[in-house]
Amino acid sequence: MKAICIEKPGEIHVAEIALPQRKEGEALIEVKSMGVCGSDVAAYRFNHPNCHYPLIIGHEIAGIVREIGPNATGIAAGDRVVLDPYLYCGHCYPCSQGHTNCCESLHVLGVQVDGAMCEYVAHPADMLIKIPDSMTWKEAALAEPLTIGIHGIHTMGVQAGEHVTIIGAGTIGLMAALTAKACGAVPILVDVVDGRLQKAREMGLEYTVNSLTEDAEAYIRDLTHGRMSETVMEASGAEAGIANALRYASYLGRIALTGWPKGDVTLPTALITRKELQVRGSRTSVNEFAEAIDLISQGKVDVNPFITVAVPFEELPEHIIGQAQHPDTYLKIVGLL
Repeated sequence: MKAICIEKPGEIHVAEIALPQRKEGEALIEVKSMGVCGSDVAAYRFNHPNCHYPLIIGHEIAGIVREIGPNATGIAAGDRVVLDPYLYCGHCYPCSQGHTNCCESLHVLGVQVDGAMCEYVAHPADMLIKIPDSMTWKEAALAEPLTIGIHGIHTMGVQAGEHVTIIGAGTIGLMAALTAKACGAVPILVDVVDGRLQKAREMGLEYTVNSLTEDAEAYIRDLTHGRMSETVMEASGAEAGIANALRYASYLGRIALTGWPKGDVTLPTALITRKELQVRGSRTSVNEFAEAIDLISQGKVDVNPFITVAVPFEELPEHIIGQAQHPDTYLKIVGLL
């Protein structure tokens, strides 16, 4: 079968590999659509420390169940599904607490292990989530990144009527903002690129501010009548963004750190203490696929505007190279089989 393979950083192509063999407890999936994640592009651009090479990439995957064992429950051959790509051990402390996203030996498809950007993939049957017939394959490919935005909103415990300041208007930040809006909260997008903020406004996100050219703190203070933001999600990973999260938060504010910094970051802990801020990490997602599918299928979160291009499977390498060279040109690439 065909697969998208990175032989080493800077070398990506359509490869011929063996068909997967379904093991006990797994289902065989005919892949129909796949989204390109920033981690896929990073694996192409850099010698990613978490990746092995050569590497089959891809973890934003949807398809049709073609084979499944007799003891599977809730999933049958012919079902349309998305894949939960976060493989966990099931016995470490976080797993015992139900936080499988924090598994001490977590393996993500297309990162620590080969991914599913290929024609067929074998995957644990209990990590498949059914999607309705009304959902397009393009939409289904965006369920996984939406779960990360949802998880950030859950991490902060966002309530209707609260302000949610989101630093970083990339895919995850925008999806978190749309989720917050669907929950009845008031999202505020902060970024340093006007094009991203324009995209946010086109998606119906009213409150945006460029922290490079405007006083974002004053903007948030004015919008919240002096309170500042009850919740803040840091989705950029930039050191300045992390520091600003503390400034943008209200007293007793709740902060979710979703972005991945490239190095160590210094935090002014006196400000955390003075405001009694709750600062929490927010990693991937856990048990949030059903909610993502519901938000998409009911039209509460429209993921179609995220899709910059939807291309045939064989054209994915050239578009991944394009995104690596011109990151601001793409929001989301979707491949179709």
